Amino acid sequence: MKTKLSVLSAAFLSASLLLTPAISQAKLPVAVDGQQLPTLAPMLERITPGVVSIRVSGSKEVRSRVDPFDFFFGNPQRQPRAQKQPFSGLGSGVIIDAGEGHIVTNNHVIADAEKIVVTLEDGREFEAELVGADPESDIALLKVEGDDLVEIKLANSDKLRVGDFSVAIGNPFGLSHTVTSGIVSAMGRSGLNIEGYEDFIQTDAAINQGNSGGALVNLKGELIGINTAILGASGGNVGIGFAIPSNMMKSLVDQILEYGEVRRGSLGISGGNVNAGVAKAFGLDTKQGALVNEVQEDSAAEKAGLQVDDVIVSIDGNPIHSFMELRSKIATAGEGKRVTLGIVRDGKKKSIKVKLDGPLQQVAQADKLHPSLAGATLEAGESENGKAGIVVKSIEAARAPAARVGLKEGDVILMANRNRVTNIRELNRAIDDVNGYIFLRVQRGRSVFNVQIQ
Repeated sequence: MKTKLSVLSAAFLSASLLLTPAISQAKLPVAVDGQQLPTLAPMLERITPGVVSIRVSGSKEVRSRVDPFDFFFGNPQRQPRAQKQPFSGLGSGVIIDAGEGHIVTNNHVIADAEKIVVTLEDGREFEAELVGADPESDIALLKVEGDDLVEIKLANSDKLRVGDFSVAIGNPFGLSHTVTSGIVSAMGRSGLNIEGYEDFIQTDAAINQGNSGGALVNLKGELIGINTAILGASGGNVGIGFAIPSNMMKSLVDQILEYGEVRRGSLGISGGNVNAGVAKAFGLDTKQGALVNEVQEDSAAEKAGLQVDDVIVSIDGNPIHSFMELRSKIATAGEGKRVTLGIVRDGKKKSIKVKLDGPLQQVAQADKLHPSLAGATLEAGESENGKAGIVVKSIEAARAPAARVGLKEGDVILMANRNRVTNIRELNRAIDDVNGYIFLRVQRGRSVFNVQIQ
């Protein structure tokens, strides 16, 4: 009996000794069943120095409110006064070229800034120079002078698929180098009225205030997008964030570096989305794409052979989901860019190569076209529903001749004396040497009306 107890005691003691080290260490194993546990740490350690914090300061004109009591004390004509008030803001940025010190961020992060300070992960600070910006696509390019910078390599965002993993890096609420992860929830998001040109990556990786301009990367640590917007009632993360695709960003940055500005590409068509009804009417297999309703004379589309009722389903082999997505991709591709459009015509698939036109350059003095247009700045553009025309970009003063005839900033001139006009050359041709009244067909929002000038 004693011998049996001794044997059992020894066995129990041996088992206890074997179990004790495992309990005392109390940490995750490096492997399970021989498989290494996944971690993003090595990738993040390599690329997070390429994400920077941006601090801006400046002053904005703010109109003071009129005191309602002024109306009771003999000053009913008092107008709000514009006063300059200081402001500051925080955001994020991504180093895309270490050698040149180029940093990409959102335009809304640095808009109206008089001073831009970039802080690196290692604590170094640099005052940044604004190289150029494009408010309509919300991209800005900065430059700093510094050594030992770390850049983030760009991925081909056209190869992204819904379900791919994504990692967002930025400085939400001023919390430096915060990392969140998720998946790509959707591609080609547009029509959100966040920016003028929208072709967003949607992700559920948490994006919050201060993340703007930060990096959205894949599991290789390659840049797939620039975080730019969130969708949430309270302004916080609800799992729906948007990023500008890296390919779109690169195209815009390349234009800024080459021309000092973004030169929009133009196809010269108007159209709409393909839906189930359109697909049935045209006998299409796809329920996504852009239907061509109009091909403008002497446009890039006409020169390439595009026709009314063609359905554009891809650009350079990448699917197109909507007319708005097509518009954004064409505009941000840039003037002179050659693209291949995949189309469906009469039930057959075809490829058409197109060299994109450039937009009309701004006219500094519209009175050269007609005295009644004096004070307006015009440029080629599109209406809200994608119709090409001449956009009234600005009007100098409320009493300018252009304002007196009824034009307002944002109006789109579509026709002049029943002639379709999409650029200044066509407008000039339509009204040149006209004696008497000139009628301009103008679109404002969803309304279309005539403006009469003489």
